[in-house]
Amino acid sequence: MKKYILPSFMAILALCVNAQQALWGGSQIVSPEIHPDNTVTFRLIAPKAVKVEVIGDFLPTTKAELIEKDGVWEYTTPEPLSPELYSYTMLVDGLKINDPSNVHRIRDVKSVSDVFIIPGERADLYKINDIPHGTVSKIWYNSPTLGMDRRLTVYTPAGYENSGKRYPVLYLLHGMGGDENAWTELGRASQILDNLIAQGKAEPMIVVMPNGNAALQAAPGESSLGFVAPSMQLPKTMEGSFETHFPEVVNFIDKNYRTIKSKKGRAIAGLSMGGFHSLHISKEYPDMFDYVGLFSAAILPGKDVKSPIYDNIEGKIKTQFQKKPALYWIAIGDKDFLYQANKDYRKLLDDNGYKYSYFETPEGHIWKNWRIYLAEFASQLFKK
Repeated sequence: MKKYILPSFMAILALCVNAQQALWGGSQIVSPEIHPDNTVTFRLIAPKAVKVEVIGDFLPTTKAELIEKDGVWEYTTPEPLSPELYSYTMLVDGLKINDPSNVHRIRDVKSVSDVFIIPGERADLYKINDIPHGTVSKIWYNSPTLGMDRRLTVYTPAGYENSGKRYPVLYLLHGMGGDENAWTELGRASQILDNLIAQGKAEPMIVVMPNGNAALQAAPGESSLGFVAPSMQLPKTMEGSFETHFPEVVNFIDKNYRTIKSKKGRAIAGLSMGGFHSLHISKEYPDMFDYVGLFSAAILPGKDVKSPIYDNIEGKIKTQFQKKPALYWIAIGDKDFLYQANKDYRKLLDDNGYKYSYFETPEGHIWKNWRIYLAEFASQLFKK
């Protein structure tokens, strides 16, 4: 029997080495590697691949080819990248994969991308810096209107737990296909608020991020429905249900957090579908929010949608502006597919003499813009 001991031991040792390699990271290459001049190198070990490409929002074209040497494929950006949070994936012989050397990735509806940050300028707001940090919680509440328990993401600023103070609240809404995780994971909302507050550029505030899909309890895979696939085609999104039930969210937050329970202590903002919800919630309840932010917002419901929420829109907007909101803020990219709809909406406001602020950026319907809008909007809220 002894003659079997050494081979068996060596086999077990090999398995342990492989297991430890997996445990401690596996890959021996660095990707992405951010160089001192802010160029970035991407690498992939794929000795049998024929073609490897990187797809990223930092590329001048849709994708770039990696060059192979000794089984390692490599690409370095020809120019330094500007400070920003970037996302990317790889294509190996036409198959889309995530970078196995980068564990930092985010989900946007059904797409999972790797991410990295080029520091400096505005991108420093997206970093976790050595400053006091707020707390992010996942909280369940009951909605009688929707007939279910639902989940919220709630950010409380640094010091909330021990201060005894009351805080204003920003209700921050996601877009189509998103959920209550979107603003913290894709939008870096907690990092942005931490940094702005620490710099004295924003007032300490609570940020409430609800799930705007009124048919769902929570994000895909995080409710009693189990590991359902994310989808853009969800019921009860832009047909009045979410707007109708929204006072339940406000009442729950006011009951369970130390809030300023008045119009002057509340703001609402959202991107795309969330901008649509912000527009219609704020005009439906004109005494609820003093600050309104529309980020690349959809404006009008579909032609076949019937709900009291969307009746007499112009009359309700008139009432809202007669009550003089402290800030009505519209932002959009100049290449956004909703640009014309926002232009038409601004004309309606202009024709009636309604006061609002407008902020335009380059590019389109992308998270890069929405992070910028959050930082700009949050810095204008609740000023005394």
